[in-house]
Amino acid sequence: MEREEKIELAANVVRDDGIIGYPTEGVWGLGCNPFSEKAVERLLRLKKRTKDKGLLLVASEIDQFFPFLEGLEENNLAQLDKIWPGPVSFLVPDNGVAPEWIVGANETLGLRVSAHPEVKSLCDQVGPLVSTSANITGFPPVKSAEDFLVYFEDEIDYVLEGSLGGLEKPTEIRHIITGEVFR
Repeated sequence: MEREEKIELAANVVRDDGIIGYPTEGVWGLGCNPFSEKAVERLLRLKKRTKDKGLLLVASEIDQFFPFLEGLEENNLAQLDKIWPGPVSFLVPDNGVAPEWIVGANETLGLRVSAHPEVKSLCDQVGPLVSTSANITGFPPVKSAEDFLVYFEDEIDYVLEGSLGGLEKPTEIRHIITGEVFR
């Protein structure tokens, strides 16, 4: 099967409220439609993660995040534009647009514009996607397709094949206003 067909299959699963596994910049990820409460709740159950922690969203271009960025200062928007696409996730103030099951108990929303080829192609088709490390809460993130399948093979709807990017760990998470680095 050609790469484009695999991307289309993954996109259809996301559109149908399914859960996919896919490679990211540093670790394997789990993803779903962030606007589907049903899909997000299922993903949280798989990870054994509580809803209050919130989830990060990934996109292929900053334009896909504009509704979430409304109200952000120009200098902060310029910073995002300078760094993205890239392996840095930013916490931005929640402006009330993102669903509560994405924001959790936080006052911020985690966002990243990815340059990873599979992530970018997928988000080109479906828009923003939940992007969380493929692991059970409390365990290390998965760094190989083989380990991913051990954890999740029978639990998800599709695995998008591909290689991890060059990072040795999950992406950095930084607060857009304070500059504080959380990971």
